[in-house]
Amino acid sequence: MRHVLACASLAGAEACVPQGPSIAVPPGSTDNCDPFGTVDVNDKEYVVQNNEWNSDRQQCVAVLGTAFILTKAQFSMPTDGPPATYPAIFKGCHWGNCTRNSGMPVQVAALPAVTSSWTVSVPQSAAYDVGYDLWFNREASTGGQPNGAELMVWPDHGGGVQPAGAQVATVTLADAAWDVWKGPMESWTYIAYVRQTPTDALVDLDLRSFVSDAVARGAIDKSWYLIAIEAGFEIWRGGKGFATHSFSALVGARQ
Repeated sequence: MRHVLACASLAGAEACVPQGPSIAVPPGSTDNCDPFGTVDVNDKEYVVQNNEWNSDRQQCVAVLGTAFILTKAQFSMPTDGPPATYPAIFKGCHWGNCTRNSGMPVQVAALPAVTSSWTVSVPQSAAYDVGYDLWFNREASTGGQPNGAELMVWPDHGGGVQPAGAQVATVTLADAAWDVWKGPMESWTYIAYVRQTPTDALVDLDLRSFVSDAVARGAIDKSWYLIAIEAGFEIWRGGKGFATHSFSALVGARQ
């Protein structure tokens, strides 16, 4: 995919960025340009969210089933700060918006198998991560910011971005080597796993193995609850053309 280069950032904020033409909305899709807009998928088995939480530039996301593509977006944020946006698909509860029959909340001490398959494509010359975001709360539900832990899994990243905190280890999980990063947040703990060999396709990824490793490292308490599985793109530079082609997540045994 072609990428429209951004202007330089100015004083830590987004400067002038040429938008270029929008990508055509796929036939039959739902296009959403609300910064915090959501689209229910498969009778709310999943929800796709724009989640443009750190920018005022227009972002549009076209949704067709569990697939979505950024049809209009162009960001230019410094990579030593937070990303502009995190468009994602999720199962579970995000700030009180809950999907149906998700298998969550579920206490970590009783966590069943948690697997996910995900295929993506990313534009060139961007600064980003392709990231799962698993949220844990100290109670079974929350209408706001979870207060337990945030566990990220990065199958891919580019443009010089890195997780919060510092690298503390390297571990082999799900038949791959991952660098482990840890760092404190305002009211929750943070741990991230960065795949040493990037990939754009995951099949039946064993997410429970990452949770178990995070418990062993003291980042997650077994009394806490897994409340959401999110998968999307944290974007610092670029935007248009990021795409999820298919996604699934399962908590518990297959029916």
